[in-house]
This record gives sequence, structure tokens and C-alpha cells, in this order.
Amino acid sequence: MDHLENYYGRQFLDYQLSPKLKARAYQFPATFKKADQLYCRRCNSRLLSEWCLPDGSYYCRNCIVFGRITTDNKLCYFPQENFKRGNYLNWQGQLTSYQAEISALLVSAVKARENILVHAVTGSGKTEMIYKVVSLILDKGASVALVSPRIDVCRELYQRFKRDFTCHISLLHTDSEEYHRAPLLISTVHQLFKFYQAFDLIIIDEVDAFPYADDKVLYQAVANALKSDGSKIFLTATSTDHLDKEVKKGRLRRVHLARRFHAYPLVVPRPVWLSNIEKAIKNRKLPSKLHSDIARQRKTGYPLLVFYPTIKEGEEFGDILKTNFPDERIGFVSSQMENRLKQVQDFREGELDILISTTILERGVTFPEIDVFILNANHRLYTKSALVQISGRVGRSDSRPIGLLNFYHDGISKQMKKAIKDIKEMNKRGGL
Repeated sequence: MDHLENYYGRQFLDYQLSPKLKARAYQFPATFKKADQLYCRRCNSRLLSEWCLPDGSYYCRNCIVFGRITTDNKLCYFPQENFKRGNYLNWQGQLTSYQAEISALLVSAVKARENILVHAVTGSGKTEMIYKVVSLILDKGASVALVSPRIDVCRELYQRFKRDFTCHISLLHTDSEEYHRAPLLISTVHQLFKFYQAFDLIIIDEVDAFPYADDKVLYQAVANALKSDGSKIFLTATSTDHLDKEVKKGRLRRVHLARRFHAYPLVVPRPVWLSNIEKAIKNRKLPSKLHSDIARQRKTGYPLLVFYPTIKEGEEFGDILKTNFPDERIGFVSSQMENRLKQVQDFREGELDILISTTILERGVTFPEIDVFILNANHRLYTKSALVQISGRVGRSDSRPIGLLNFYHDGISKQMKKAIKDIKEMNKRGGL
């Protein structure tokens, strides 16, 4: 980052800057006292007694990944500057009447500096609904951050916005290229710790996803990065306890969109009893019930997305599947795979017939005309939110708004029951 403009809107610790840059920055203490307790100014965490250093100073453990803050440090920031005005929206698509209603509500809310929660079913077209409000901010030379807890979601959003907006867009996450200042930032939520009063609008997508859901530290990152007169928009298919409380207190306005863009209902999951799948995998076998279900599904010719909760067993399951279905093109993705983006793209483009995935693909990705099988759907890793999101992968295209959605289990869990109940209630709310 050689150019000063790349520092605008950002915050650093004093030791991260050269003396020349530090002299140009606004500075304030990195910690503060409240009711005789020390707090970190960057993440608002209380500094615990065990976080004391040998010299008697304290440090913050909660945001140490962005540079260690101690009571001896100062935070330095460079005020945000306006960008060039323009007309950046290049999208030629059409919103449905329901989407257009939400889009107009977002525009009026941001004009009134109101914070808003969009509680919309999966597949409702949330991304397209935020285009006008993003355009409203960008066109007047102001700045927008679109953030998500998941890197893969950020990558997908980046590709879509790069296609539909003509302004410079910066993508920022742990594995991204060096940051260059842009009017539109797409990033993981954690990256907002690097900014201070930088954005006129922050949109948080997938707010129910780990690790953002009800994490006070990450909410603070959003608060610090937002300008004092800025607005926040939260997007979710399954709300969180924190957001529900904010709505009740009147600090957040909730709007519902219970219809998918094609107006068909959400596909309701079908629970299917399947016992001893782990034992079968250990013995390098495929349960006969699952074999027949997959064989029947493959005759349809539609792509099949199979979720398995754990990486090691999921990979082993993929190998067994290849043995049982040698004529099918089968892939596997997890957070630990370096080539996961290629696997996902191959599945999207029809180069793979079956893709096995951990929860890494539970949200933020769209595959046309797929069926979904969730194995061990009663596993503790599958929360209600995760199951609702995974279910939402089915029926996302108007060419096939239906599809198979099976929850394989050896005992229905509370989370499964809640997910199925939520999906049915959303369909009722949409009048479907």
C-alpha cells in the first residue's frame, strides 16, 4: 500500500505505521476505562486480569490477530474521503413485485438513516434486492461494505457485483490479494476491524452464520467501521437472538419476504430413516437404502449435492460412492481443500454429477436444478439454521423450482424438527 489514499477509512496500531504516516493520522488511546475496568477500543472486550503482561500493561486477546493492542498503544486512523460520483449499476435484470417492494423499503430506510433486518427465505433473490440501495450510495460518491462471515460467500458476491457494477470493487479476506481502496468493499466481517468510520452503508449477509451469529465482538467491528450517520442492513433467512432483541427494542426494523423469486414454495425436507451409516463407511460399504435412493435419483439426470457433517468420513464416503457408481463423476469439497473452488465450479458447470460437501456449502451458493441429500441430518453440527440454509439450495431456479430434499437420520433431532417447522411456517407466511 504505497499510496496514501489506500489508508483512507482505515485504522492501524501506532507501531504498524512509519513515523511519516503516523504523523498524518488521527490518534487515540487503544484502550479505555469504564467503571474501573479496562476495555479494548477496537473490539470493546473487557481486558481480563490474566491478560496482564510482565511490564504491568494489559493486552487484548480477542482481536490479537489484527495486531496486539496493549494499554501502552494508540490507535491511528485516516478519515475516509469521498469517491468519484457515477452511475455504476449495470444490471439488466427485473425484480419481481415482492422483491421490488423490499428494494424500495431499503432505499427509503437508508435515506432515513434507519437500520433494517431483511428476513427473507432462501432463494428469494436477496442479492438483487440490495442492488438499488447499493447504487444509491455509490452513485453519490459514498462508500459501501458488503460483508459475510464466510469467505466462499464473499467470493461469490464479488463475482456477481463485479458483473453488475462498473465501479472498482475490493475483495478482502485472509487469503485475498493486497487491499486497494474502492467505493465498494466485499469482505469477511473480521476484516472490518481494519476500518474506522469508513462506510456510509454496511450490509451484513448471512448474519445467522458462524462465527457472526450473536458474537458481540464482531458486532463491534461493524459499529466501528460504520460512519456515525451511516446505516446497517442485515440479511438472513433465519434470525438470531440478538437481532430479535434489537427488533423488540425498536432499534432495528424487520421486514419479511416469504416468497422465492419464482413464487414457488420452499421445498419441505423429507426425513428418511437410515441407521449405522458410520459403521457401513468403516466397512467400506454403502447402505442398501441409500444406494437405491441415489441410483433412483441418478436416473433423473439432475445434479446431486450430498452433505456429510465431518470431513474425514465425508471423504471416505465419496470414495465408497465412486466404487458403487463408477460411471458418475463425483467430487468432494471441504474447508481444508485447496481446489475447492474448482470443484464447486465444475459442479456448477455440469462437469460433476455428484458433489459431496461439508457445511462449507450450506449457504451463499446457487446451483441450478439440484437435489440435496443430507446424511446424518441429526448430527450435532447441523443446527436449525444450517439445515434451513442447506434446504434452501433446492428449488432455486425457475426452470426447476422443486427437487428432492432428504434428511437421512437414525433419530429425528430437535434441530431437524425446528428446521422443518420453520420452512413450513415460511411457506404459510408467503401464502403458499
